[in-house]
Amino acid sequence: MKKLAITGLLALLVTLLLSVLVPEPAQAQCTLCKTQLVAGGKDKDSYDTTGLNKGIVYLMTIPYILIGSVGFFWYRHTHQQKKKKAADDRL
Repeated sequence: MKKLAITGLLALLVTLLLSVLVPEPAQAQCTLCKTQLVAGGKDKDSYDTTGLNKGIVYLMTIPYILIGSVGFFWYRHTHQQKKKKAADDRL
């Protein structure tokens, strides 16, 4: 069982290292947004669309931050309860 856990951690570490060390350029646009951006950029009177990618990335990060915060506080709460229960069991 311990060998399986070590193998899993090693696989996770290799995956994380590869994802960090071999970055791929990413465009935070769906196909429809990109098509509209290209079509709208040809007009002289079109809107300024320079911040579209940053706006999409900003909107994508909000749910991850919220879910991560809930998960962190949940983990911290249960961890404190386990410590408190272990301390009570010693007495």
